[in-house]
Amino acid sequence: MGPKVSLSSLKDVEYHLKLAAKHDVVVDLLDSLRLAMSIAIAGINYTPEKGFQGKSQRFAEGVALNEGLKKRRRHEEARGLASAFRVMLCFIVGVVLFLLLVSSYAVAYDGVCKSNWPLTPRPHSVSVTEFGAVGDGKTLNTVAFQNAIFYLKSFVDKGGAQLYVPAGRWLTGCITLTSHLTLFLEKDAVILGSQDYSHWDIVDPLPSYGRGIEVPGRRYRSLISGQNLTDVVITGNNGTIDGQGSVWWEQLNAHSLNYSRPHLVEFVGSDNIVVSNLTFLNAPAWNIHPVYCSKLLVQNITVQSPPTSPYTSGIVPDSSDHVCIENSNISMGYDAVVLKSGWDEYGIAYGKPTSHVHIRRVRLQSSSGSGLAFGSEMSGGISSVLAENLHVHDSLIGVELKTARGRGGYIQDIFVSNVHMENVQQGIKVTGQCTSHPDDGYDPHALPVVSDITFMDVVGVNITTAGIFSGIDESPFTSLCLSNLSFNVTADPSTSWVCANVLGSSVNVSPEPCPELQNSSSSPSSDCFISSHPNSQVAVL
Repeated sequence: MGPKVSLSSLKDVEYHLKLAAKHDVVVDLLDSLRLAMSIAIAGINYTPEKGFQGKSQRFAEGVALNEGLKKRRRHEEARGLASAFRVMLCFIVGVVLFLLLVSSYAVAYDGVCKSNWPLTPRPHSVSVTEFGAVGDGKTLNTVAFQNAIFYLKSFVDKGGAQLYVPAGRWLTGCITLTSHLTLFLEKDAVILGSQDYSHWDIVDPLPSYGRGIEVPGRRYRSLISGQNLTDVVITGNNGTIDGQGSVWWEQLNAHSLNYSRPHLVEFVGSDNIVVSNLTFLNAPAWNIHPVYCSKLLVQNITVQSPPTSPYTSGIVPDSSDHVCIENSNISMGYDAVVLKSGWDEYGIAYGKPTSHVHIRRVRLQSSSGSGLAFGSEMSGGISSVLAENLHVHDSLIGVELKTARGRGGYIQDIFVSNVHMENVQQGIKVTGQCTSHPDDGYDPHALPVVSDITFMDVVGVNITTAGIFSGIDESPFTSLCLSNLSFNVTADPSTSWVCANVLGSSVNVSPEPCPELQNSSSSPSSDCFISSHPNSQVAVL
């Protein structure tokens, strides 16, 4: 008598399908895939005309998994052969479907960068010079910019409009944009942020932060900003937006700021935003800050601040979703690209995560921070992030996940792959030891969750420390997956990994990681499932 056929061989595949169901790309497929595998096991054919039918009279009756597999009539002489065939078929179908889900996972994130973005030409265009702007680098042009934008509002329901900035140096204070607008900077056009504080508006703090980042209370408005907008493009023929931030850096270092520093570009509660083909220089604080936004494309830009500029960050998606960052070169004093989602009790209360972010083909440099960072303000949660094809050079840290007691929130479902690091002090850092808080009202018992983090295909040259993984006693970081990592460390390899309060798995990692990251297992019940392919890749869903 052949082996008894049951659904037990389906359980491992079903387990990973359930894990994959956390990603909305496969939720709709889950039931239909289980149905397909059930049909394969039962040896049942399906046609639209005749419905479900057995392959022969020996297998005459079967139904889908959802209704349970009913008793089938069996002939003893054929049962062994048929059972073996069905088990083999189940295995093949399961593997194929699982790989299909892995592919779908990648395609879903790739789709963020392949969405239809509003790049069609505007039917109406005016030059800022038509409103009295003078590009001599001395004349203040704030009124000219705002008058031009006010005029272009009349074209909102007529396909939108373009504000053209010709070659020249255009000094201005804060500029507020409108919907269905393209701000286009011609080659050799430079928008200069005024260094006179009185030319910058003062606004309320963001609700998910509760106060200014650097100073309690209010903050300066960004140089270019918009709130509750849709369909906005900031682009050009490699024009430049220069924040002239040195006066702000001096104020921060001297602890003499009255309000928190402004950013270069900030969108609040907006969607369908494109920033492309420009150079951003010398931001007072952050360069591009989308907060509470959806559907943002940042591509083909250069972002630079001096190595000594304090806490200047490049691109900062904050409580935003469906973000694509690609084909850019970013060099900062602090974090080059950093994902955030609110600060302690204010971020927890606001409750808006950052999710569905795709970062690819970017070159990153950070003098005192990280090439790619998550947090530390992440109280609304950060999840569903794919970062690939990164080059991090001459930086303090390559990739960093940072949080603290009191943050709450989570950092989950992060996939970082194909990273090349060169001249980096700390290759990977995952820490729960940050200490900054907005005020004394934070809850020290609000512990963050860090789990399901994958680092794959990472090569580091001239690295001081391969990895620092430091979780929180009461909330250890789990399901940390390392696959195909190679660090050329300058220190003693035996001390190149530092670990505490973490649990993860690893395969093909050099130097050998600490024991906490060697809990390798292929069991479906393990904290971290690693599937090694011939080219040492890992699939984590």
